[in-house]
Amino acid sequence: MSLEELINNCKKGNRKAQEQLYRDYSRVLFGVCLKYSRNKTEAEDNLHDSFMVIYNKIGQFKFKGSFEGWIKRITVNTILQKYRKETNLSLVHDNIEEEEVEASSFSEISLASLLQYIQELPNKYRLTFNLYVLDGYSHAEISEMLGTSLGTSKSNLARARMILKEKIEADIKREVIL
Repeated sequence: MSLEELINNCKKGNRKAQEQLYRDYSRVLFGVCLKYSRNKTEAEDNLHDSFMVIYNKIGQFKFKGSFEGWIKRITVNTILQKYRKETNLSLVHDNIEEEEVEASSFSEISLASLLQYIQELPNKYRLTFNLYVLDGYSHAEISEMLGTSLGTSKSNLARARMILKEKIEADIKREVIL
């Protein structure tokens, strides 16, 4: 079945087509969910919630642009909406200068450790870091998505980088001692 047929069958509410859509895209979307979640269990919940939204909104897909990009955007927006409801993401309003974290720091730790450190960040920092660094959104776009000011977005990114840098440096020091 072609992608267009699959999408059209999902639009009709066909359960087999929905199962196939899940099988085809759950791994990709789970990766997105892991980036924005605190742990695997939360990522699984976010994946489920995202697919529910995708199934409900699939009728809005107009076959313009990438379907995968469309469902990734829905997934990110579903997760952000969930966090906006749970917590106030705009608590920090200071203007901290952006501090560049040396790329060499990241190359000295494992990807699994880095992902764990990102997942351990407070929600507002993790979301801002992921949107800016991993997904390439601008601070203006992030501010709009999270309902914060431009300065808060920049501040949250700087704090996230600072926390990650401290964790990475501590990790490297532990490795040297061992």
